[in-house]
Amino acid sequence: MNLRILKSAVTNPWFNLATEDWIFQALDANSHTLFLWRNSETVVIGRSQNPWVECKIDKMEADEVFLARRQSGGGAMFHDLGNTNFTFLSPKDSYDQAANFTIIINALKKLGIDAELSGRNDIQVGDRKISGNAFKHAVDRSFHHGTLLVNADMQKLGDYLNPHPLKLKAKGIKSVRARVANLKEFNEDITHETLSNALIEAFCEYYGETAPVEELDEASLAKQPTLNQYYEQMADWDWRFGKTPEFSHHIETRFDWGIIDMHLDVKQAVITDVIIFSDALNVELIDLLKDALAGIKYSKDNINIRLDELSQANTELAAQIDDVSRWLIDVLKS
Repeated sequence: MNLRILKSAVTNPWFNLATEDWIFQALDANSHTLFLWRNSETVVIGRSQNPWVECKIDKMEADEVFLARRQSGGGAMFHDLGNTNFTFLSPKDSYDQAANFTIIINALKKLGIDAELSGRNDIQVGDRKISGNAFKHAVDRSFHHGTLLVNADMQKLGDYLNPHPLKLKAKGIKSVRARVANLKEFNEDITHETLSNALIEAFCEYYGETAPVEELDEASLAKQPTLNQYYEQMADWDWRFGKTPEFSHHIETRFDWGIIDMHLDVKQAVITDVIIFSDALNVELIDLLKDALAGIKYSKDNINIRLDELSQANTELAAQIDDVSRWLIDVLKS
């Protein structure tokens, strides 16, 4: 069977995840394909995860960190240029998950690192996790991807992946943190390039074939309309946030003028229902807040805009509305 080797020169995660989808959906499945890539600073969440539960959205926006949602399952991960990411695609009838892990472990051996498979999905060196993996299957093809920690910024794992404990009752999958290590700890000379070369060599050796390395860049979008379509999906707010499983958010606080006990039901990142309990004297304020928040996107910008409009339209209640607005924005920044 023929081999195909693709390597991305682009560090935009939406491009690279779009390329994965293009490989999975549109590429000829009658070959074993290896795709190698890495991302600029990005939090990548699984298909069924809630970004507000998994990461600090506001800090990411301030630091210009990407948020990306992949098509496959699994937990949230932080990517930077210290990660090497890989994707294997094979025809379903010749897909061998064990073979993919063997290729990775053999590649690491070439670099003097003894690694082993831990459980079903992780690769470890000793008791330290250096790779996480996820999988996807279709009628005629199967797909295995993951990341290898080469020299990732471990501090930023905590900066972006440890959210404030909001009272979010989320459906879907929540990440479990594990002890991790960079491969640099075991081979100080390892780089993305040396690891990529070792993976390509191990891939070709395993299958007893060779193939040229195809370099992908932004020009690939123009050449492949389907790839561009996938890119637009990956970059779209509705994919990254709107595909969040349904969840509820319960928050409460006390103002000088009364208590606000607010319950927000959120579906596909839109606030679908608002329940507010309060001892505030002005019942109209509570009704206005419920009507204003229902039906808008669950984001600080949309809440800020809507409540600012409400404040301007109801000057006699502006002070209280502004109090609620500042409080909600502050909560979403947590």
